[in-house]
Amino acid sequence: MALGDAILLLVSAGVSVLIALLGVVIVAGFGVAAWRLTRRGALASEDAVVPVLSRRRV
Repeated sequence: MALGDAILLLVSAGVSVLIALLGVVIVAGFGVAAWRLTRRGALASEDAVVPVLSRRRV
């Protein structure tokens, strides 16, 4: 469902256009923030820093 469809659905249900627009933008913003936080954790575990001493060959 596109964001415009969600706004039109809320407006047709009787919600003010401004309130519908703000609600959809806030929910989408929280979704993007949550996605970025989960991606940051995945990237950090893949790119773990290895100490220089442990990389040396003996």
